[in-house]
Amino acid sequence: MNTTLNTIFARHQHRDGALLPILHDIQHELGYVPDEAVPLIARALNLSRAEVHGVITYYHHFRRTPPDRHVVHVCCAEACQANGSEALANHAAARLQQGDIAMEPVYCLGLCSIGPAIQIDETTLHARVTPEKFDALIAALGEQS
Repeated sequence: MNTTLNTIFARHQHRDGALLPILHDIQHELGYVPDEAVPLIARALNLSRAEVHGVITYYHHFRRTPPDRHVVHVCCAEACQANGSEALANHAAARLQQGDIAMEPVYCLGLCSIGPAIQIDETTLHARVTPEKFDALIAALGEQS
């Protein structure tokens, strides 16, 4: 972990406001921001541990524990709600109750006119997602593993 953190710190060492880019890079590399990284980040940026911890806990995007094997983000913003995302989120929560796929609500994936939308593993966006389409996407995830 220290080698990864040192590489990330070096990449951002001369950047003003480097905390958020560093946190994003750590989560991208490790899948989460470990509690053990907080004092190292604070030292590298000459911040207090409380400042670093406060930013990590303020933004819901940052995880403090390793993620499940897959994470499905369901858009819960108003435009997607108008197209049925609340029912989709309820379906997803029930469908993913058991297993190693987590569901997390997000507020706007940028597909407002073609919602409801989901994002799988922070990379793949899907629009006009019905419960049936959701089930097919989740089944395909299981086949990939």
